[in-house]
Amino acid sequence: MANLKEVKERIVSVGSTQQITRAMKMVSAAKLRRAQDRIVQMRPYSQKLTAILANVSTGNDDDSDNNFGDQRELKKALVIPVSSDRGLCGAFNSNVFKAVKALLAGDEFVGVTVDIMPIGKKAMDGYKKSDHNLIDAYWDVFGDLTFDNVKVAAEFAMDNFVAENYDSVFLVYNEFKNVATQIIRTEQLLPILPNALAAGESTVATDYLYEPSKDFIIEELIPKSLKIQLYKAVLESNASEQGARMTAMGKATDNAGELLKELKLTYNRTRQAAITTEILEIVGGAEALAASS
Repeated sequence: MANLKEVKERIVSVGSTQQITRAMKMVSAAKLRRAQDRIVQMRPYSQKLTAILANVSTGNDDDSDNNFGDQRELKKALVIPVSSDRGLCGAFNSNVFKAVKALLAGDEFVGVTVDIMPIGKKAMDGYKKSDHNLIDAYWDVFGDLTFDNVKVAAEFAMDNFVAENYDSVFLVYNEFKNVATQIIRTEQLLPILPNALAAGESTVATDYLYEPSKDFIIEELIPKSLKIQLYKAVLESNASEQGARMTAMGKATDNAGELLKELKLTYNRTRQAAITTEILEIVGGAEALAASS
């Protein structure tokens, strides 16, 4: 049985850990509220812009200069995994790594050269020693999470796709559903799939009137939509991270509470055993003295 000093030290240690995890849970809850507000505001705009783009692309039968829709043989691809800057958020980051591994294990990636452009410190650290070429210029966007910072990463992917340095660009991130649930998403950012209509949506061809011109709208709309799509993924990941950390720290706090109960029971039993032993020694000593006198 452990001595009283060791048990007491463990009680103090676990109590301190519980205070830290409880504080981290409260901080994550506050950050989650802000992150959730941002993604809730962004989603309708992003979804509407994507729907407009799909409709315009579907009705765009003539050959306009849509370089972002070029379908080429897959020889070189860019994968953008979005992780967190910090840990202590459960399986949040490992799920991203698993999804990237599953993506690259597909038959279409046999013999394909893959570059990794991580967003988030954990993704940067995870792929630093991998065999893939690492694009390490945009991993720190969470330090100042703004549209202007994220769009630079999107522009890099777009420019290299148009220059035919990449034949496809894929995005892997956690989508925020609620505090306890994050859904891992793997999306093709480029080339654009023109007929990506929502389920149950009408496929009737629509003749649009364009103002000022179809080419101008396509040239302005597609780049903006791609930048918004990446920005939305980063915001989704940020909200998911805070939710995952809040859940993980809540569980850690509960586990620390259970462990404290067990340690206090052990401490009381050890203390009672020590007291009983001491009483027995005193009684035994007194009886020995009485017998010798």
